[in-house]
Amino acid sequence: MESKLADYEGILLIDKASGCTSHDVVNGVRHALKMRSVGHAGTLDPLATGLLIILVGKATKASQYLMSVDKVYEGAFKLGEETNTQDCEGEVVKTSPVPELSAQDLEKYMASFLGDQYQTPPMFSAKKVGGVPLYKLARKGAEVEREPRFIRISKFELLEWNPEAKEAKFRIACSKGTYVRTVCHDLGAKIGCGAHMSALRRIKSGSLDISGAVSLEELKQMPPSAIRKILIPVNSAVPSIVF
Repeated sequence: MESKLADYEGILLIDKASGCTSHDVVNGVRHALKMRSVGHAGTLDPLATGLLIILVGKATKASQYLMSVDKVYEGAFKLGEETNTQDCEGEVVKTSPVPELSAQDLEKYMASFLGDQYQTPPMFSAKKVGGVPLYKLARKGAEVEREPRFIRISKFELLEWNPEAKEAKFRIACSKGTYVRTVCHDLGAKIGCGAHMSALRRIKSGSLDISGAVSLEELKQMPPSAIRKILIPVNSAVPSIVF
């Protein structure tokens, strides 16, 4: 007789769809697995897609470690337009002419972001100041001082440049806590024309890769035995010292 799924634990890799929150995905997994002990190892904004690490059972204890690892994203940014959220979901607050740029020009600007640095979190973010999420203050039109935090960008590659559309596709590898939309915003400021992030997809988190992920809808259709097969043992992704 097949044992209950609730007896199992491990890591589930979910390919998050755009438009839903990370909490929506956690709730969906809880419903599919019929268990409450489900968490995540780092959220994605509703706009973003890709790798969401879901922790099942005692694997939730590994959350802090898995959130601390470096991430890899692919995305796109559009030059010439700044938004209040630094991404395409916000309101355009400024437009500027875009200078003529070759792919090589753009790569040089992007290379200047490599290495250790401090980044100021955007107002439209979940980071709290005085116990209040910044986005709640931003929605009221307020702007408060934010403490810059240390980040590291180890890769910022140009994948494609469309000079007519003023849009570029990129790949970035960065440390925990990096706001990729802020990188895009700051890149636009450095070029002198402004920019906002138009798409984002997380493809890797530490040793875990999007290639092993399933969508939430696919998970909901799986029998318990199939779900067990895709559960990754915690000790294969987390050093034993964590537990």
